[in-house]
Amino acid sequence: MKKLLILLSGLCFALPAYAAANNISVFLEDLTWQEVVENIDKGTNIILVPSGGTEQNGPHIAIGKHNWIVRHTSAEIAKKLGNALVAPVIAYVPEGKISPPEGNMRFSGTISLREEGFAMLLEDAARSFKQAGFRTICFIGDNGANQKIQSDIAQKLSVEWQKEGITVLHVSDYYANNGSEQWVASTLPMTKEPAAHGGFMDTAETMAINSSAIRLGKLKPYDAKDFEATGAMGSPVDANANYGKQLLLFKINAAVAQIQKHLPKN
Repeated sequence: MKKLLILLSGLCFALPAYAAANNISVFLEDLTWQEVVENIDKGTNIILVPSGGTEQNGPHIAIGKHNWIVRHTSAEIAKKLGNALVAPVIAYVPEGKISPPEGNMRFSGTISLREEGFAMLLEDAARSFKQAGFRTICFIGDNGANQKIQSDIAQKLSVEWQKEGITVLHVSDYYANNGSEQWVASTLPMTKEPAAHGGFMDTAETMAINSSAIRLGKLKPYDAKDFEATGAMGSPVDANANYGKQLLLFKINAAVAQIQKHLPKN
């Protein structure tokens, strides 16, 4: 029994120091409202608003890819910042016209919002977090379709709330300026279209956090013409979890650096 208590004590000390005061989770949905207030009062004044998407990713990746990735990366970003919480992932985003279907909506299981609906969702979420007492609201999107709308709403609200000292930030470097494509080009120069939809990078990142979402028997190279039939492009055949972990770090570190750059100076 004594040895067991010592072991359990060691495991407790090994737990990472998450941002949430007196809790072991940075996820808003894991906390009570009073715990949210406690965190804000103690300086946890950043809220990360992650958005993913529910869409096809070829025959080899389950449709929740973006949501799993952005939930994982947002938690890691919050831990590195030390004073942030993570809002529930927005899983419904613009994916193309619903009827007649366009874009990703041509594939079963994809869910699409109208762009104005997504914009309203982001704005109302941000207004809710401002009301709660958060001072920096960060939109983090793992999907290309989310980027411009996040940028537009962040700019609109930052202008509106400038005099109140509230910052709304579209964390663009997470998605488009994180160095991951350059790293793949230098590390695996023969990889075909690594950033393509359902290709090497998507597959490796998913392997790193949810290997059960990968259908290993269906990994194969995909050409542009294959997209119409499969919903995938590029070649995922060389992907593995180790590559995925590194790719996720590029996203995480780029986001942390951008957020820290925009925080108010003391």
